[in-house]
Amino acid sequence: MFKSIIDLFFPKVCAGCHSLLLTNETVLCTVCRHEIPLTQYHLDANNEAVKKFYGKIDIEHASAFLYYNKKGIVQELIHNLKYKGHQQIGTVLGEWYVEDLKNILLKTPFDAVIPVPLHPKKYKKRGYNQVTTFGKALSRGLDIPYQDTVLYRKKHSKTQSQKSLLGRSENIEDIFDVIDSEKSQNKHFLLIDDVLTTGATLEACCRALLKIPGIKISIACMAIAHS
Repeated sequence: MFKSIIDLFFPKVCAGCHSLLLTNETVLCTVCRHEIPLTQYHLDANNEAVKKFYGKIDIEHASAFLYYNKKGIVQELIHNLKYKGHQQIGTVLGEWYVEDLKNILLKTPFDAVIPVPLHPKKYKKRGYNQVTTFGKALSRGLDIPYQDTVLYRKKHSKTQSQKSLLGRSENIEDIFDVIDSEKSQNKHFLLIDDVLTTGATLEACCRALLKIPGIKISIACMAIAHS
């Protein structure tokens, strides 16, 4: 009864198109679920996400779940997740994407999910890391730990969306570092982020992680910027 009253005054709407959600719909309406642009990169070992890192960093695999287009469904989803506190979006995308990740043929399985970290100042302002719910959904689905204490951001910087294409690739080498421990050595980490653009941030994260002896890195993002 109480829930019905709340829904009456605060109806749930689709995070993609803002239409009213039906009783059996969660976060996204059925129409948006059918129209959302899936990359299917998990079926292509030489996909565009992988190519972002050719000749730059040694990774096992890279993938992205959705295509990110300006003024599209995915941009609306990421915006609501990142700036409006709608963290359930990350959970839904993670639970959806994990079934694809299970089908990626890798030499070794993942040992842990690691998020691209926020600087403490940005975390305090936002109140959460936008990839946490996504990462925890992957962690549950893959039955591996979610570890957000191995990699940390030691320098504060502007968000990538506020930088020029050139600026996104500059001055990032020393932004990230790791807390090395014997437990982290010889592991295969699944590094996650929200939107893959130039790959500069993820490359910097990988360089920091590679300070840990014997590790391997794969990358999974919610979306990739689609030109």
